[in-house]
Amino acid sequence: MGCVVIGIAGGSGAGKTELAWSFFRDLGSDRAVVVELDWYYRDLSMVDPAEREKRNFDHPDALDFGFLRNHIEALRAGQSIEAPQYDYRTHTRLPETRHVEPRPVIILEGILLLAGPEIRPLLDIKVFVDAEVEVRFNRRARRDLEKRGRSWESIVHQFQNTVEPMHAAFVEPSRRFADLVLSGQDPIATLVAQLRSRVESLLGEEGPAGSDCG
Repeated sequence: MGCVVIGIAGGSGAGKTELAWSFFRDLGSDRAVVVELDWYYRDLSMVDPAEREKRNFDHPDALDFGFLRNHIEALRAGQSIEAPQYDYRTHTRLPETRHVEPRPVIILEGILLLAGPEIRPLLDIKVFVDAEVEVRFNRRARRDLEKRGRSWESIVHQFQNTVEPMHAAFVEPSRRFADLVLSGQDPIATLVAQLRSRVESLLGEEGPAGSDCG
């Protein structure tokens, strides 16, 4: 196997991003790379700003899965990509991109990752991270307040009106596609160890070092 592509999905605030980046740090930048599904939100720069806030960003249609698929296929073929970057305050794609080089382990993470039929065939390991709704809400609220400039009222409204309904409609049902279900309430070191064990088993070696994409 040239390289391993890991998909980490689960509810908003379940702990997907922390797991993805912790596992990346565990492996090292010479062996792994992270690609976030959130980078691939559709650009709404052509939509009136007042209308952008009304969009449902927790529905699969808000994401450009085709664009992501092309980039993952490129990484698997040993090619670098220029991953898009997104401004969550304006709901537009930034002019800057993130240069991503292929690595033996490609880590994808995103709420709706396993809900996208375009992406699932590219995943060698499909992971679903689960957590109780109260835990997910508190984590999401803290992130949106501190990093995305959202008001408390907008956070509560979005969670009740789109996040949880879309979780029930798309995210939770995608659990059935997972090869590995982890609890996002367990210590992160435990989750990293479980994921590393699965990756090493798939590669059939002591670790992913030495594999090359392409």
